[in-house]
Amino acid sequence: MLLQDALLIVLGLLGLFFGGNWLVKGAARLALSLGVSTLVVGLTIVAFGTSLPELFVSLDAVMQGATDISVGNVVGSNIANIGLILGLTALVFPVAVKQQVIRRDLPIMLVVSLLMFALIQNREISRPEGLLLFGGLIAYTILSYALSLREQRTAAAVTEILDEAELGPDPHRANRLFELGRLSVGLAVVVIGANWLVEGSVNIATALGVPKLIIGLTLVAVGTSLPELATAFIASLHKENDIAIGNIIGSNIFNILAILGITATVRPIGINQRVLEADILIMLAFSFSLLMLVRGSKVTRWQGGLLLTAYLIFTLWAFTTHNGLL
Repeated sequence: MLLQDALLIVLGLLGLFFGGNWLVKGAARLALSLGVSTLVVGLTIVAFGTSLPELFVSLDAVMQGATDISVGNVVGSNIANIGLILGLTALVFPVAVKQQVIRRDLPIMLVVSLLMFALIQNREISRPEGLLLFGGLIAYTILSYALSLREQRTAAAVTEILDEAELGPDPHRANRLFELGRLSVGLAVVVIGANWLVEGSVNIATALGVPKLIIGLTLVAVGTSLPELATAFIASLHKENDIAIGNIIGSNIFNILAILGITATVRPIGINQRVLEADILIMLAFSFSLLMLVRGSKVTRWQGGLLLTAYLIFTLWAFTTHNGLL
């Protein structure tokens, strides 16, 4: 039985990775062919696309009554995006950070993280609070679009990284029917992969006596962050470092506003006491540590190693201390 569940997890992770990749490419090319700003595509559609695995996992988990996986997935993914993905990427390719990311996107991420901290204090994210978060998502998207009109100089950089992701030499001439099909197939694969991943994780967690929250914070969080990892590596490999870190920060924003917002609107989310006492504080610590690291406008190799080490310590701690904290 455990072997079957492990196979479900592996197939689910593969589905999330490849489905998310097809979904992002299809959505980006379709948007560009319709004349949508490439900057908006890069900072919103790509960031949202790489967060879709978290969304479907969280929705599926809540519908199955596994709210700990839903919340753990969001918190764990935000920690993994900074500690694992940025840490690993910077360890291989030092990541330079542009001032617009430091001045705009990072402060928004910190404010959104603090908003989540405030909302969960009553151990629940209600439907009205979910709508509030979703409203924040709409406001952030509009803000990104409005500011992009004054930042068209960076549009070429976004187009280049999308091209490097095999979107093709001229996305504006994309076959819209084909891209719509690729988007739809990617969406279907992501949904199926999310369902398999949650099912396998819940079964193994129950069989081994590991709390669902821990599975959500670690295995599921890392699995659903694979699209961000691929994007960060591609961006850094081609020296588009602002896109690499911008995608990570944008994904963290979308994880809270979109995933928790939409999920809580569908069904109110109960919050585990451990999240209040430890995990949300660790997420905030990683988030504010990023603010300190980028003050030099660059995340160096040793800083990347520090982030990665901190993430590995967090993962080990999560598995070894859960019995006393739940």
